[in-house]
Amino acid sequence: MVSSSHPKLEQLANSVLQPGFVGTTEAPDWLRRRIADGLGAVVLFGRNIVEPAQVAALTTSLRAENPDLIVAIDEEAGDVTRMEAWTGASRPGNLALGAVDDVDLTESVARDIGRELHAAGVSLNYAPSADVNSNPLNPVIGVRSFGARTDVVSRHTAAWIRGLQAAGVAACAKHFPGHGDTSVDPHFGLPQVRGTAAEIARTALPPFIAATEAGVRAIMTAHLVVPAYDPGLPATLSPRVLNDLLRGELGFDGMVVTDGIEMGAVTDRYGIDGATVRALAGGVDAVCVGGDSAEQSTVELLAGALVKAVLDGRLPEERLTEASGRVRDFAAWSGERSRAVARAGNGTRAAAGAGGRSDIGLVAARRAVRVHRRADGSEDLLPLSRAPHVVELSPVMNPAVDGGTPWGVAAPLRDLRPDTTSVRLTQSELDRHDDTDEVLDRAALTPAAGRALVVVVRDAARHRWMSDTLTRLLRTRPDALVVEMGVPTGAGLGAVHMITHGATRASGIAVAEMLAGSA
Repeated sequence: MVSSSHPKLEQLANSVLQPGFVGTTEAPDWLRRRIADGLGAVVLFGRNIVEPAQVAALTTSLRAENPDLIVAIDEEAGDVTRMEAWTGASRPGNLALGAVDDVDLTESVARDIGRELHAAGVSLNYAPSADVNSNPLNPVIGVRSFGARTDVVSRHTAAWIRGLQAAGVAACAKHFPGHGDTSVDPHFGLPQVRGTAAEIARTALPPFIAATEAGVRAIMTAHLVVPAYDPGLPATLSPRVLNDLLRGELGFDGMVVTDGIEMGAVTDRYGIDGATVRALAGGVDAVCVGGDSAEQSTVELLAGALVKAVLDGRLPEERLTEASGRVRDFAAWSGERSRAVARAGNGTRAAAGAGGRSDIGLVAARRAVRVHRRADGSEDLLPLSRAPHVVELSPVMNPAVDGGTPWGVAAPLRDLRPDTTSVRLTQSELDRHDDTDEVLDRAALTPAAGRALVVVVRDAARHRWMSDTLTRLLRTRPDALVVEMGVPTGAGLGAVHMITHGATRASGIAVAEMLAGSA
């Protein structure tokens, strides 16, 4: 518990924290008290969301304690969705938009997301990902990126920000200075970005420059080490990255917020409280926490650590005051932007839950599908003449993606062809059996006898078990249709290879329409 003998420091500490919480109809009492005592922001996660009107009521009750409260969310759309965590996203993610490469479409999709968030009372969206996914085996970015080319990522980052902010919701470009060329998930370890400063400046930084030019006022840090800038400290904690590079060289003067501070990349070495203090001392203005650690005790621990760090000299009070001022300035700017849109009647909260969602997401998902046919008459396989058997190979997702979010092709295809059959297989299920071929024969090949076999994968190149399973199935059924719903790599597989560039509900519907001939 923070001592009550330093009320000014306590209020400053509260103002730079952006915690999550548990609750859907009302916030817990401890959070309300903390908001009244200067808490600068709260973050909504899937656990807080039932439907848009409920979110609007929740955010209204939160702002009763502080009208300028920042309400943030991590709504990238695509595979990382909070508003549609229980239904699957109705809009494709960044990789699909980058594959289409129509900046007007990207801006329209982001504006549609912004309208929904604005109606629900959200004022800050921790999106878009401005990472250039130069490593196709990246375990945490992947389809969250607009692609592997710097120019594509730059122009779509800018378009996404323009669209979102035109709807009255502030954007946040992430993960600075770029998380695309990594092979470690920061939830569990500490990634490194290799390359010289010149190489990084040429490949990873341009999307962040484009973001600032598009008017972004918030940037999220990455929990990774960039030896070219600072060989010792992760970017989130590094004055060289945050002050010298981001603020000095790039001239960014907005709010800098951490990625989830509870991630192993920073807490394994410094603890969650130590990482928080070091982040503020290093140049961060706001600390995002509560994806996993959503308890009152966590917020008390972090606020107490900041106060103690000021008192013992590890964190200058001037630095904490500066950070608090940037959060306050951001809250005023984002609040006025939201009110201006509301006054113009462009996405009022009254629209929340009205059920009138745009179809722009499905339009974009359809445009993102790519179909490759083997040159042996396989063009006759689409549309399917009868309902197929669908085999979905399901990986364990990284924590940024809600594991309960629906995805796949079988369910939307069954809506169009009710006699479709399906099975979903995981690595753990296959590993439980000594004879994998017997399992595949029973679950996949025998049910598909005499009709089409559709095999759905998600980042097959990144999961050895999945690519091996796919190879076994194609050995028996070379006429199978393969649907890749992750990052595509390598040559086409199967008689027909369909690529969606994401595993959203909209992407599944788009493929199902093509398979059923209703597109």
